[in-house]
Amino acid sequence: MDFNKEELSQIINKVLKELDQKPSGSSGDYGVFSTMEEAISEAKKAQKELQSKFSIEEREPLITAVRKELHNHVEKMAVMAEEETGMGRCEDKVIKNQLAIDKTPGTEILTTEAYSGKLGLAIVEQAPFGVICSITPSTNPSETVINNAISMIAACNSVVFNPHPNAKKVSLYAIKAINKAIIDAGGPANLITAVAEPTLQTVERCMKDDRIEMIVATGGHGVVRAALSSGKKAIGAGAGNPPVLVDDTVDFPKVANDIVRGAAMDNNLLCTSEKAIVALDCIADKLIECLLEESVQLVKDPKPLERVIIDEDGSINKALVGKDAAYILEKAGIEAIDQDLRMVLIDVDIDHPLVLKEQLMPVIPLVRAKDFKEAMDMGVKIENGNRHSAMIHSKNVDNLTAFAKRIGTTIYVKNAPSFAGLGAGGEGFSSFTIAGPTGEGITCARTFTRQRRCILVDGFSII
Repeated sequence: MDFNKEELSQIINKVLKELDQKPSGSSGDYGVFSTMEEAISEAKKAQKELQSKFSIEEREPLITAVRKELHNHVEKMAVMAEEETGMGRCEDKVIKNQLAIDKTPGTEILTTEAYSGKLGLAIVEQAPFGVICSITPSTNPSETVINNAISMIAACNSVVFNPHPNAKKVSLYAIKAINKAIIDAGGPANLITAVAEPTLQTVERCMKDDRIEMIVATGGHGVVRAALSSGKKAIGAGAGNPPVLVDDTVDFPKVANDIVRGAAMDNNLLCTSEKAIVALDCIADKLIECLLEESVQLVKDPKPLERVIIDEDGSINKALVGKDAAYILEKAGIEAIDQDLRMVLIDVDIDHPLVLKEQLMPVIPLVRAKDFKEAMDMGVKIENGNRHSAMIHSKNVDNLTAFAKRIGTTIYVKNAPSFAGLGAGGEGFSSFTIAGPTGEGITCARTFTRQRRCILVDGFSII
């Protein structure tokens, strides 16, 4: 078949365009490989290219392209996560994905410091670590991938993700979408990678590899401990059990609405969400009355709930994590007043097991304190030294200040739903990697850099 010049040119351009859309020099599927060796090797290659060819100004268009592309996948990722994990609410996952896309800082948060004096000039710049191993949870799978990818790439690193096996489909979907956006924007292929079948063994293989310079673990105590014992630079975003204190100075309908919105968000899967309410005894009944106006059901006998939520070994029943409130009541043999119930409330004492354990489900205990000092003591006991998150509702500045000093958490939200601490309805940027155990706090691109100081003696001092 003969082609004229114009037709031949169109065919060549089409082929070249298709080749450009594929990760060059790689057998992976937009960052997803069959072996961990390939995933690490390609991530290492991509990081070298990023550092050698892309300045901080040139990295920002890659981040912009990622944000733009991911907005096309928000609903898809929300549906995938709900179907794959069986946890949470699709409409809330949409909000979480949008939060990760829009409010995770890029390169704009990286700044250079300069010091000048009679001896010359010193500058401190933020340099990349290299290849980062990122372990992500099933509770916020695509959100954590998006959040960490933007932060870590902005800081000029590449990332080998190890998604939770129970959320691998949606995690890998997000990874492929991010890689495609970067490639289409002219960036290196495989800046973020993963294996098609993540397991505990692939995590161990990744953490032990000499090419991995940093480990970032987002999950429970076990995964954080493993990261901290690796012998490498490790950032741990561990579990929390956030209390919310309520004193006698508040607007009760507003407080009830705030607590339910925060605690019921994605069926309480966020580790920052309200997990237990501590109310002054003098106002507890009034607060409960207002909570019941917010699609909340009070269960007076908590024993049936205890039996289905707590396993024989004392651990939380994982089959109920992130499930709807009405579903949990059904499993406990309790009739729900509404199938779209947002939260179950129980009125118990401070030593009740559902108070002291992180449940990650919309079953919220309320405990009563005789005064604010006891409320603070209870809040500290519930939080259990996780240094993660805590909330308070009060118009008393002294109370707001006193609890802040006592609780010492990474996130402390006053007079708002818990998610305000993630930048949703509150000031500040967002992150789904809250590094309480290792102290970095709400992570961003700065977190994934190392400081380098450059000194010029007897030069560039004009004073």
